[in-house]
Amino acid sequence: MDRRSFFKKASLVGLGVLVSKFPVWSNTVFAWDKPVHNIPEEKGLSGQWFDSLYEKGKKITYRKSKNELRYIGMPVGGLHSGTVYIGGDGRLWLWQIFNTAYDGEREGIEPKNVQWNNGKELVTVRPRDGSAYIEPAIADNLRTMEQGFAISTLVDGKQVIKELRENHWDEVTFEATYPTCRITYSSIDFPLDVVLVAYSPFIPLDQDNSSLPLTTIHIELQNKGGAPVDVTVTGWMENGVHKGRKDFDTVNKRSFLAEHADTQVLLFSCDQVPTQAMEAGDHGSMAFTCIDIEAQPTTRLQEWPVKPQEVKADRVDSTVDFSDLQVGAFTVKRTIKAKATSQISYAISWYFNNPHPKLKLHLKDAQSGYWYGARFNNAAEVINYYLNNREKLESETIAWQQTWNDTTLPYWFMDRTFVNIGTLATANTMRFASGRFWGWEGVGACAGTCTHVWQYGQSMGRIFPDLERNLREVTDLGVGFQSDTGAIIFRAEYEKRPAIDGQAGVILRFYRDHQMSSDSEFLKRNWPKLKKAVQFVLDQDKNKDGMTDTPMENTLDAVWEGEIAWIVGLCLAAIQAAALMAKEVGDKTFQKLCLEYVRKGSENMDSKLFNGEYYIHRPDMLQGRKMLGSYNTCHIDQVYGQAWCRQVDMPGVNRQENVVSALKALWKYNFTMDVGPYIKTHLGGRPYALAGEGGMVMNTNPKNEDKAYGDNTTWQLGYFHECMSGFEHQVAAHMMAEGMVDESLTLTRVIHDRHHAAKRNPFNEIECSDHYARAMASYGTFISACGFSYHGPKGQIGFAPKLGKADFKAPFTTAKGWGTYAQKRKTKGVCQCTLTLKYGQLTLNEFHLGDADDLSLNKKQLIVKQNERSIELVELKRTDGRLILSFKKQVMLKNGDTLTIQWL
Repeated sequence: MDRRSFFKKASLVGLGVLVSKFPVWSNTVFAWDKPVHNIPEEKGLSGQWFDSLYEKGKKITYRKSKNELRYIGMPVGGLHSGTVYIGGDGRLWLWQIFNTAYDGEREGIEPKNVQWNNGKELVTVRPRDGSAYIEPAIADNLRTMEQGFAISTLVDGKQVIKELRENHWDEVTFEATYPTCRITYSSIDFPLDVVLVAYSPFIPLDQDNSSLPLTTIHIELQNKGGAPVDVTVTGWMENGVHKGRKDFDTVNKRSFLAEHADTQVLLFSCDQVPTQAMEAGDHGSMAFTCIDIEAQPTTRLQEWPVKPQEVKADRVDSTVDFSDLQVGAFTVKRTIKAKATSQISYAISWYFNNPHPKLKLHLKDAQSGYWYGARFNNAAEVINYYLNNREKLESETIAWQQTWNDTTLPYWFMDRTFVNIGTLATANTMRFASGRFWGWEGVGACAGTCTHVWQYGQSMGRIFPDLERNLREVTDLGVGFQSDTGAIIFRAEYEKRPAIDGQAGVILRFYRDHQMSSDSEFLKRNWPKLKKAVQFVLDQDKNKDGMTDTPMENTLDAVWEGEIAWIVGLCLAAIQAAALMAKEVGDKTFQKLCLEYVRKGSENMDSKLFNGEYYIHRPDMLQGRKMLGSYNTCHIDQVYGQAWCRQVDMPGVNRQENVVSALKALWKYNFTMDVGPYIKTHLGGRPYALAGEGGMVMNTNPKNEDKAYGDNTTWQLGYFHECMSGFEHQVAAHMMAEGMVDESLTLTRVIHDRHHAAKRNPFNEIECSDHYARAMASYGTFISACGFSYHGPKGQIGFAPKLGKADFKAPFTTAKGWGTYAQKRKTKGVCQCTLTLKYGQLTLNEFHLGDADDLSLNKKQLIVKQNERSIELVELKRTDGRLILSFKKQVMLKNGDTLTIQWL
């Protein structure tokens, strides 16, 4: 029974049973029942520290010489196609592609329990509790398939062979630029340096071409010397179909050649598989190719270790007993001129189209397999598609990688705010044959694309908005929707109840997803159901004071009583978004109703839930503080509704001075550069930040009140003492939006440092299991840093950079295109803004520029051009702290076009 399921029965059992069910919390939640708040108000950070956060720096690079490679696992497959990692030395590992992950059976990337000393005693930590944070998975321990590359050449008359692995080279560096990586191998006594670049096609706004079960590896050989070098390269891949089975006596492995797009491809499968096993998650096929006309195939390597100069071409079909190792290879021979380079590319695909049987029982959509299974029949067809579309897939992937990194913002910041979208390229998410998007909270843990977790994420809605819109229509207003009440079941088929924060989050995401559309059709066709969902939120205000007060499930897995600032604020933000959507669809009566609710609720929240420093939880008048709650403590999400307002460019729901005060209180009371003293005295939390690491604690008791969290605390109290990166990213994004730039960068940086490769996998932010969905909130900090706003149906785009506004450059995405925005404002009253489209198209009616009080409203002092063609303005005005340029005729930008706006 998982912790969320257990909640259903928590009131029926005693403490002794709870302790036995939850060893991580046992004997700790209540043992030290009166800890003193011990987070220092002064953070001990110097001006030099803050200055360093703003420096552009260098691309994130991890090194063998610093022992930084062993934990690295960058997802390198397509979206929703399982997890394949590329390690720090360029070898593939994990191979979580066989549909094994499932709640309570196999959770996380490595299903192991570990022991952790919490400061008082040893406790057991499960995968969903952070075992991979305490003891990160090591690539060498989970490299389950034979795969690699070897290079052979003469050095001083002797044949020298180096595999592309850490221990064969003096130095190996891993440059992280997700969705690509660049690994460099060098040795003083070897005439070649080698560069390996790996990625799966990843093209924002194109989820179809970004969802191929495939990875590509591109090797560049660099001759360092002054004479030509003869070199032989062999790349190999194991037949991994049904890998690890012990129950196959009559099954054979098969490796054979086929030609696709004028390229030789090795195909891997198994023959004589029992009927029952053909329905298993590990039944399918794989394919391997070298995209080089001179490549010589070998259907089965016979000798180990691999000696490229001795590998013989062998095109004969290979059939072996299942117990035998079957590894195919491609070998290429080259002569590389002095100081020259040579490139060789490889691709690997897989096809395992049988979702976990329990998924099929719960989800009708899972019964027909995956989206890639409906598109292709086997791994060979995947490779064939890639080969026939290679130029487009690769050029657009590289274009995005270059666009993302072509920025004035710090490399470390760009890395941390984007990297969590990699969860879509793991076994944490699926896209079924019907097109339905679905996800766990973390790999194999907590089912149902949970509304109260997934609502924090900002990256998918900006990078792959079609996936979010699918989630809204098919799940939230589809299988999870209760048409009689408007309730949205927070785990769809896996639950029967709504969660109030998840409900509000769906409404807010609807508004964002509408903004990320090119027209209003998405909103219009969903408005009747969405209106019911909004009405459901309105109905949860029992005393009609504009503050939600109906006890209901929330993301902290408990039902809280009373008026809770973060719930009230989130609901107010959702109702305000509903008012804006009602206006757009012409529902004036409902718009008025929503606006009046927000007006009343905002006034009451500011007057009744703000204690002069931060927002609180007012107890239910009848129940008092009997149940678990945050009450007078300082809670991380207290102004989360206002944070959402900033993400979707709508007016705030709270007084600005109160909001800033609340954020400063979080910095003062909840943030520390060393969580060690806190977590050692406030027990019961899961280890997502350790002694010596910085973080923002979920909930603190700065007034040291007795029974601060209620008279009858339950196991969920442990959450209050944790640092969960998704919540932290939400606060960082909000701080950035409100101008607390130093604090925002610091909070983001300590999360980044917690996930440094010397400590653990930098591509895996953990909460309840690996690659946790909430961590995709990190992209919101990037949105805030750019001051980005966009409304596709209205044709509006805007920027108000929070750092480096005098010379600023950053990427942006819209409904149908993406590109680069740049501005230069080095002299008062003078400014040049440019929008350069790198992909797709962008239709604009207005351009908004924030923090522009010094710029003239005289249109004669302004030049606007699309490429070399002048653009005429119909209006230039200053509204709500921003300049708005309205174009006389709609501007249509296409790939390669530039819109230039210049004040003289």
